[in-house]
Amino acid sequence: MSEKIVTLDDSTFDEHVKAADVPVLVDFWAEWCGPCKMIAPVLEEIATEQAGKIQIAKLNIDENLDVTRRYDVMSIPTLILFKDGEPQVRLIGAKPKGQLVQELASYL
Repeated sequence: MSEKIVTLDDSTFDEHVKAADVPVLVDFWAEWCGPCKMIAPVLEEIATEQAGKIQIAKLNIDENLDVTRRYDVMSIPTLILFKDGEPQVRLIGAKPKGQLVQELASYL
């Protein structure tokens, strides 16, 4: 995984998302999820291209049930954009890069 993408877990999630000075896009994913693997390179590109405007983080739903339940993640990949520690937008499913950037543009 890229050094531009942060891996979160139940113990680091709140602290990281609340302390971030830019919006944090959290990718709720799992190892066995095909669409999650499809969207990973797209998130890498966004993390590189939008560095300083947005931070990309990943949270494995199988290993972090507390945060997964708290945000009612029922299907994956689910992307939730947090700004000032609060969820702003929820995107479900793998989307092409252009569509993803367009949907996030107003938060960047």
